[in-house]
Amino acid sequence: MTNQSQVLDALGDPSRRGIFEALAAGPMPVGVLANRLPISRPAVSQHLRVLKAAGLVLDRPSGARRLYEIDPEGIRTLQVWLASLWNPALQSFKAVVEAQEETT
Repeated sequence: MTNQSQVLDALGDPSRRGIFEALAAGPMPVGVLANRLPISRPAVSQHLRVLKAAGLVLDRPSGARRLYEIDPEGIRTLQVWLASLWNPALQSFKAVVEAQEETT
């Protein structure tokens, strides 16, 4: 499993988040991503390397170019992290509501 800190750090950059969000539509080559975003093709390539190192994207050859897509394991890492925050928050909320019900 990918390191949660590495995933969150990678998505901390607005350009990388934009690339990641664009890839939600499906696999794309660097050129298409660069045309959709206000950054250069070399910058997109550099950001993709960071996203790939964090386990958020995969790449595969397609003819003379490479297609990039979201890695489901990276999404799973985000889900685990969010659940680790969300579940205790819900339990705390439940305890507050139950305590209020007991006093009324």
